[in-house]
Amino acid sequence: MFGRAISLQLRLFVAVLLSIMLIVGDRYTQGGTTVRTSLNTLVSPLLYLANLPYEVFSLGAKSLHTRDQLLTENEALKQKQLLQSEQLQQYQFLAKENQKLRALLGSSAKQANRKIIAQVLSVHSNPYSHQVVINRGAIDGVSEGQAVIDEMGVVGQLTKVGSTTSRVLLMTDTTHATPVRILRNDVRTVVEGVGKINSVKLSHVPHSLDVRYGDVLVTSGLGGTFPEGYPVAVVTEINRDEGRPFAQVYAEPIAQLDRIRLLVILWRSQQEIISDE
Repeated sequence: MFGRAISLQLRLFVAVLLSIMLIVGDRYTQGGTTVRTSLNTLVSPLLYLANLPYEVFSLGAKSLHTRDQLLTENEALKQKQLLQSEQLQQYQFLAKENQKLRALLGSSAKQANRKIIAQVLSVHSNPYSHQVVINRGAIDGVSEGQAVIDEMGVVGQLTKVGSTTSRVLLMTDTTHATPVRILRNDVRTVVEGVGKINSVKLSHVPHSLDVRYGDVLVTSGLGGTFPEGYPVAVVTEINRDEGRPFAQVYAEPIAQLDRIRLLVILWRSQQEIISDE
């Protein structure tokens, strides 16, 4: 039919005639439906194949979006957990205080401390200095001497505050001292760093001091740096050598100083500042 000997007019006429016959047959007979169904069946794999790149791209984009969303939500949850842990650290202390202050329920409530989250940028640790650098500075309103904690307990205090970064002197540094009290009996003492990341020492402990293995030490609120009631350390070693003027008492920091990443910087409440003055 499509040979060179057949004229173009005849080819056109035959093509139009066949088209009309197919249209009429498809409309008034079941055979057209069968043919159309067969053709759709043959073409369907091609349609799926042609649509495959779009489906793959769409699935990949959805997967990346879901991953980014999960990472964002995970980071937000970590920060929320860190802020909540700061409040949980005081529950045991406050429960004990509540028993002593029932008669003072009519007094004004203690104001919540202002706080801000910081991230550790680098670690400077050697036998002579235990410090970390964080991503908060003067533009964030922080200043030297502010208390720093993690989700477990006291970490240290700010020192050498720059515009965008600051150094945190860890409580285990040999130049750092933390006023504490024993949670069990409210006896006050001071914890000093000894240059070991997992150990601190109670300074000038009389042999008669009521201190026991496992005693929890919390901040006493004295000294003007650390708000009262935050966990500091747990007593792990007591040596009452009568040949020495003081007992040798060591404790293990509650904060995970060898793996800190996110920290909380605390401000003292106005009520605490007034009470110290």
